[in-house]
Formats: sequence, structure tokens, C-alpha cells
Amino acid sequence: MAQVWKCSGLRWSAQGPVLTWDGGRRSLLSWGKRVSFEVAAGGVRQCVGARGHPCPLRAGVSGRSTGARCEECARLDRAHSVAADGIADDPRPYHVYLAWFGPGLVKVGITAVERGPARLLEQGAVCFTWLGAGPLMAARRTEELLRAALRVPDRIPYAEKRAVRAVLPETEEERAAEIREVYGKAVRLGGWPESLTPEPFRPVDHVRAFGLAGAPAALGEVRELVAGGSLSGELVAAAGPDLHLAAPGGVVVLDTRLMRGWELVPAASGEVAFPVRHFELPADHRQEGLF
Repeated sequence: MAQVWKCSGLRWSAQGPVLTWDGGRRSLLSWGKRVSFEVAAGGVRQCVGARGHPCPLRAGVSGRSTGARCEECARLDRAHSVAADGIADDPRPYHVYLAWFGPGLVKVGITAVERGPARLLEQGAVCFTWLGAGPLMAARRTEELLRAALRVPDRIPYAEKRAVRAVLPETEEERAAEIREVYGKAVRLGGWPESLTPEPFRPVDHVRAFGLAGAPAALGEVRELVAGGSLSGELVAAAGPDLHLAAPGGVVVLDTRLMRGWELVPAASGEVAFPVRHFELPADHRQEGLF
């Protein structure tokens, strides 16, 4: 009987993307490495629990859920999240940042200073710059200032991020242009908290780290995993939680968050046997007869 694995997510290390597994095993991924797996036939996706604790109900969850949690576990996890303002007294210093994911996609956000750029890699930010650093609530007020005054969002759907990766500008200067403009407007705003220390504009580009330079354009994304389905392909790029895999019909994007909660076994074939949604790409990027 084939060994069963349970994925606990994709992490970013100094060496690149790493798939992690229940039990502590880690799989360092490199460009050209084959990623191949199958969802156990007859399997049911189960809630992964919250805050390191298993779901007491062992509840089933939808194959399209990126959180892989039931309603109750999602509520508990969110209640202890900085993103949801569930921790107002965190004593750690926080960075405020501007991140760019593609043409027209700029967001503002915060991350603990001790985490460095990890949060930006996890979100799939193509480039970013710090705005300033200070106490949590000062960082929060600065984030809200940019949202209100400049209408910069604090969230961008992953579907939008994926759809524009095939049309990124070629140079780092072009990719940094939009956050440079927003940064200039932000530093001219009044009302910044006194406890937040501004930082100079220093764009950091992740195209090389993500393997996107010269990578073939992705033509679709896996919508969900299903029992008995499989996927096998060579890793050509990765960004945030996404793996760009060169499968027999073309490059397809797999959001690794969809893997959580399933029992996975070695793939029996190299076909894409999961539902795939095609991207609406410009005519120059479209191909026929795929998937």
C-alpha cells in the first residue's frame, strides 16, 4: 500500500520554496524538479484545525477552500490573527510596506519586523518597499491612512495576482514604478503617527527569486483537488503559495493551500486530472488545444 502524506503548506526559505508535511518533513523545491501527487481515491478533505490543534469535529471542508478549515476552526484561527486585529497588544515592532503584484495591483500591509521579507514572499509580491516601522497600532494607523487617503487596498485576490504574472514589465525599474509613485504620495500625507519611523524608498524585486524571468506563461490554475485526481509537472516558477508546473498540456498554477486536508499518494500518471480554470490572457499569450 502506498505511503500517505499530508501537506501542511508552502514556506519560503533562503534557499527558495519548501513544501512542508505533517510530521515535520520538508521538501526543498528547485526549478526543474518534478512535483507529482494524487489524491487518495475515495478520500474526503478534512479540516486542518486551528492554532496547532486538530479539529475536534474532524469536519469535512470544500475542495475549493484555501483555508482548509471548518467555520468554527476558521473563527478561532482568525480570532488570534494580527490581520484581523485580534492581537492589539503585540509588543513587537512592525513594518508598513507597499507591495506590487503586477500592473495596477498595489497594496499596503504590515508585517512584524523580525520576519523580514518573508511575508512578501508568502504573498507573491513581485516587488515591494518598506514605508516605515513602529509599534503595531502605529503601523495599523498608517495602513488605514493610506487606504483612506490614497485608496490603496490592503488585500488583493490571488486570482488577480496569477492572471497578470504573464504580462509583467521586463525591467526592475518598470516593475517598481507604481510603488514609487504611491510611496511619493504617501510620504507627503499629513497625519502619520509620531511613533512610526519612516524608511527610504528601496524597492526589492522578487522576479528572480520566484523564477519568473523567462518562465513560460501559465495558462490556467487548478480550481480544486478531488478524490482520485492527480497532477504531475516540472516546477518552472513559484510565487507566494503558488507552484507553476509544466504539465503535458502547458503550464498550470497550483495553489498549494488546496493540498492541505487531503491524503496524498504518488501519482499514477502525468496527466492533469483536476478541474482547471483558464486565464483570460492577451491574445499574444493564448494557445489552443490545452488541457
